[in-house]
Amino acid sequence: METAEKLKDIVKQKYGQIALQDKEDNQASCCGAGGCSTEVYNIMSDDYSNLEGYNPDADLGLGCGLPTQFAKIQPGNTVIDLGSGAGNDCFIARAETGENGKVIGIDFTPAMLEKAKYNAEKRGFNNVEFRQGDIENMPVSDNTGDVIVSNCVLNLVPNKDGVFKDMLRVLKPGGHFSISDIVLIGALPEAFRKDAEMYAGCVSGAIQKDEYLDLIKTNGFEKITVQKQKPIILPDDILKKYLNDEELSEFKTGKTGIFSVTVYAEKPKAKKAACCGPDCCN
Repeated sequence: METAEKLKDIVKQKYGQIALQDKEDNQASCCGAGGCSTEVYNIMSDDYSNLEGYNPDADLGLGCGLPTQFAKIQPGNTVIDLGSGAGNDCFIARAETGENGKVIGIDFTPAMLEKAKYNAEKRGFNNVEFRQGDIENMPVSDNTGDVIVSNCVLNLVPNKDGVFKDMLRVLKPGGHFSISDIVLIGALPEAFRKDAEMYAGCVSGAIQKDEYLDLIKTNGFEKITVQKQKPIILPDDILKKYLNDEELSEFKTGKTGIFSVTVYAEKPKAKKAACCGPDCCN
């Protein structure tokens, strides 16, 4: 069993390589992990091109949803993007939060940060900044964000519980998140979990949907809602790398499934102070 730090190193190395690939290569792979399918089509991500603020050169084709579309971002909000990559979701969030808002992108891959900063500087986006750090220990002060977004990132993090804890810390009371991620329903064949490239490709790092939602609840979030869910259909030439014919048949006809979900939840609002004397309630 790989340690958490070893898995993080694998992901960091892989996504450093992905930062240098073009979108077409990433979309024809397992979340950009490598050329793992001869069937060239977009396995995971949705189409961003109609969203305001979209910049094609910041879109590496690594997402598995459209969290910014569901995130209820308001003008003037401070938005934090976890695993910001080349800046795609940050720039869309900026279009919604406006000149008076602020967007903070967090990523731990130097090559991604360099690409994102270049994209922001080229467009003169002074209210978008990118910080290097782990998303379970963000370089962000307590009670900073109005909204958190993230796109196909938490599944890559071994310590998902730590991420949700830190999300609660950095959100303002009453703030919320909308995150797209990969989850499982039913048991995933063990063969998937033994391959580091599938881990970096989003699937083997995913956990059960019920466990995922329970982590959100136990960390103190409320109003938890699945805003969107769609199945991820992997092509046979990927599955056959890991499964024999009998296992492939069972996988495709059984209850096991890989899904993209977009989940919304809120940090509870601050409680009002109790009345402390004869005059304080007047």
